[in-house]
Amino acid sequence: MVKELILYNSLTGRKERFAPLDPKHVRMYVCGPTLYSNPHLGNARSTVIYDLLYRVLKEIYPKVTYARNITDIDDKINDAAKEKQISIQELTQEVREEFNSDMHELCNLKPDIEPSALENIDDIIDLIHLLIARKHAYIAAGHVYFSVKSFKDYGKLSGRDIEEMLQGVRIEVAEAKQESEDFVLWKPAKETDDDSAKFHSPWGIGRPGWHIECSLMSTKFLGKDFDLHGGGADLKFPHHENEIAQSCAAYPDSKYAKYWVHNGFLTVHGEKMSKSLGNFITVKELLQQGVKGRCLRLILLMTHYRKPLDYNFKVLEESRAIIARYDRILNEAKDIDVANWPLPEEFFDLLLNDLNIAEAMAYLYELSKEIYSFHQEDKIKDFKRIAEFLGFGNNGSAETPLNILAMAKEIQNARAIKDYKKADEIRARIINLGYEINYTKSGEIEVIKK
Repeated sequence: MVKELILYNSLTGRKERFAPLDPKHVRMYVCGPTLYSNPHLGNARSTVIYDLLYRVLKEIYPKVTYARNITDIDDKINDAAKEKQISIQELTQEVREEFNSDMHELCNLKPDIEPSALENIDDIIDLIHLLIARKHAYIAAGHVYFSVKSFKDYGKLSGRDIEEMLQGVRIEVAEAKQESEDFVLWKPAKETDDDSAKFHSPWGIGRPGWHIECSLMSTKFLGKDFDLHGGGADLKFPHHENEIAQSCAAYPDSKYAKYWVHNGFLTVHGEKMSKSLGNFITVKELLQQGVKGRCLRLILLMTHYRKPLDYNFKVLEESRAIIARYDRILNEAKDIDVANWPLPEEFFDLLLNDLNIAEAMAYLYELSKEIYSFHQEDKIKDFKRIAEFLGFGNNGSAETPLNILAMAKEIQNARAIKDYKKADEIRARIINLGYEINYTKSGEIEVIKK
């Protein structure tokens, strides 16, 4: 019997049976991080949730393509690079490595495609050209703006008309705009911008807007129509609303993403995470304090993905105790092969019902209690199979991330040509990501998690 996934579709405001455009190939796009600082717990929650959805889809369909973009052109990036007195490329490379390392520690699978705006500037410019040609965008004072009123379906995702949306959203005011609700597709560079943040275009030197970056990367790598688009609830308006408008205006025969999934907010000790409140927590800080990545993953999967999630000391201690319990079972089951062992239907059916994470996690915990009482081999196999499926099965012995291994190879190459300065710089980056470098007698490099 073919399993059916039910998902809440933000576009229609109801739960729907997931019916992909091509049952042999599911395509999913998720808005990834903006690379100006270390990933925080809110970034991690979104990444973990869509990692789980990716795993569920892979369990059902023969092929799944998961694209998660990298935003490496943005005003926040410009400001952070300027503050550090480095190029935006240096900053974004550093933060990208940290993001990938942190998400690996949280046992996330790598997406199939990880496109970045910097790598796709020419194609972004071509898409803006197309929107101008189709009369959905106009040039004004070195800017290119999207004309919201030119797209009759604007607001269909957020379910509000333009006037309602403008009441709660701060829109940039510019004399050059035809209408206050119009948003930027291309903006001119500031005199104070670093040269690395300036790009040539037919409209002058500048950079693309954030929204057009995602429209280009999603359609370029997944097609003009694809199955599923995910992201945090804070992206629903204006970012995702603008993505739909741009993409469907550029390609009139397109409906863009068929299903929209949004995860809830994360708070810390009951308050919105904010640097001014002193409760802004990065994944790196917690890992350096000795919190296991799987403990953080467990916390991020304790609550239904659409509901708010609060991080606090109580849930941290609870997750530590639960992971310790799970590890005792996994240690006993380390020689048991579950590669071909099916997921228990009762468990998987919970996830098929709008990714009911909370009940699925409760199922796993109850199963652990049964194993303690009865120690049946089939139950142990069920437990190990579920734990591995959810990302808890490596028992803390995650393989070294590919980006760290690649940097270790760069060190070897640099040392081979006696470029010791470059080797030391790369070594410092690896150490900053939480790994130690040892040199063996034969000249090989060992990478060890600190």
